[in-house]
Amino acid sequence: MSISITKDGPYVVTGLPLSRRAIGGNAANESIGWIDLEAISTPDRYFLCRCGQSANKPYCDGSHARVGFDGSRTASRDPYAAQATVFDGPAVSMGDAPDLCAFARFCDRDGKVWNLVKTAASGASKDSLIAQIGQCPSGRLTARDKATDRLVEPAFELSVVLIEDPVEQCSGPIFVGGGVEIIAPDGIALERRNRVTLCRCGESKNKPFCDGTHAQVKFKDESSPLA
Repeated sequence: MSISITKDGPYVVTGLPLSRRAIGGNAANESIGWIDLEAISTPDRYFLCRCGQSANKPYCDGSHARVGFDGSRTASRDPYAAQATVFDGPAVSMGDAPDLCAFARFCDRDGKVWNLVKTAASGASKDSLIAQIGQCPSGRLTARDKATDRLVEPAFELSVVLIEDPVEQCSGPIFVGGGVEIIAPDGIALERRNRVTLCRCGESKNKPFCDGTHAQVKFKDESSPLA
């Protein structure tokens, strides 16, 4: 089970289930959870568009060659720990690697996690903060429980999920959960992480990862039930 990134072409996904979820919001348009939209039947091996131009989204139809897509890696190869700034609180220390932000906005709820980490001391406030940090799909944010000195991560089955963002009225990145092996075009595996978001609009300045540009360009996956 793996994802191979082809040079200037699609993601080749092997042995992983595909589904679609939407970012769920409240009356104030704050991101509060995930809404399951559909499970998508696929063969064991399938090809997901990453140039954003396919007429057969979410799958590749060869448009990357027609438009001259440049999918060259622009993201750092430094491990997450080297990219992240640590915000220390009484009960939780939070890692933050801003270049990985996929603009899902779970971090903004309840006064923003950067403020909450300073005050969450124990019990419900600590548990709520850790859960909120774990909702970040890109893994930009991570939580370390200071009582145990261990990272606290949500549990995911190995999965590939197409994200939709009804608040921003656009389609978002590809969420990859559970520590899936992702192999770059040069054959070198990326750092294996529990939460990753891959660009599928083709416009990220941090390829292969999402940097939130899909919201600016209002990227649309016409195959989405929300389209």
